[in-house]
Amino acid sequence: MAYTTINKSSDHFNTKLYTGNNTGQSITGVGFQPDWVWIKSRTDTNSHNSWDSVRGVNKYLENDTTKVQTTVSNGVTAFGTDGFTVGDRDAINDNGLGLVSWNWKAGTTGSGTTTGSGTGKAYSYSVNTTAGFSIVKWVGNGTSGHTIPHHLGTTPQVVIMKNLDNAITWIVGHKSAGFNKILFLDTNAAAATDSNAFADTDPTSTVWTMGTGNGGNDNDVNYIGYIFSERKGYSKFGSYKGKGNANGPFVYTGFKPACVIIKGAVSGDGDAAQNWEIYDNKRDGYNGFNDALFPSTSATESVQDRVDLLSNGFKIVVNSDGVNDNNSTYIYMAWAENPFVAGNFVPGTAR
Repeated sequence: MAYTTINKSSDHFNTKLYTGNNTGQSITGVGFQPDWVWIKSRTDTNSHNSWDSVRGVNKYLENDTTKVQTTVSNGVTAFGTDGFTVGDRDAINDNGLGLVSWNWKAGTTGSGTTTGSGTGKAYSYSVNTTAGFSIVKWVGNGTSGHTIPHHLGTTPQVVIMKNLDNAITWIVGHKSAGFNKILFLDTNAAAATDSNAFADTDPTSTVWTMGTGNGGNDNDVNYIGYIFSERKGYSKFGSYKGKGNANGPFVYTGFKPACVIIKGAVSGDGDAAQNWEIYDNKRDGYNGFNDALFPSTSATESVQDRVDLLSNGFKIVVNSDGVNDNNSTYIYMAWAENPFVAGNFVPGTAR
């Protein structure tokens, strides 16, 4: 029995480091055409930048601000078969600047008309059903019950979305927080009960549901969404409880993580404001030196050892409200470097 249908995780997600040259360069070695490219400078307080193939080249969003989509001439100027090309924009290519890019592959494109309540509106998408990832751009209709097709074929666990036309916060829905609550990628705010964003409705294998309001469904306003569904041995989206000491919880994923994103403030004593934190296997890339960046702020890289990436999951190794307050609940998103098992088969049980 095959453990996972994905033999090589880096065909679908990969972290790529590069150094800026302030003139323009092709970033290769990603291993595929990245359809969502998330870039952050490591030692400079430039904002996190998101670029994707559905919105098109040179159109960026700042993950840590409410800024509207902005079009430039010197941003990500191409999505190539093995990476992407950047112009001379300082945030993504300042001379000598160390940068990290997190890259996801979608790939199969299409378009259609949204469903559910109210007037159907145009949408377009790029989807990778193997890896459980899609990018969807749609137009809101202002009616609660508006449903947006995601084309994953299975139920999503995470929806990340942003209003493109207005300075509105990023909205995140996560199965472990519940789709009656929302989080905000660009702030450290605690999870908030909200009946508008997702209409108190869990996603299905075909659509997710929008309520009313400018976060995701104002009439005739453009939106972008990044949608994820778990794939065994490749991705995991869940929660854990903090222990409040340096021997923190171990979180089993079933693979060695290539990237982990953590957010506190879901429930418990530590549900005050906590930043999002992101770790990967390339920045230093070994335990004891897994440096954090913070999607909800433009801050530089932290050098405190907080999370160890292990062969079958990750372990919290610091007593911190951000990742390990006693009895508080944290949500996470994780993507694999490789499955825990060898040869893509479940290991036999010892006798």
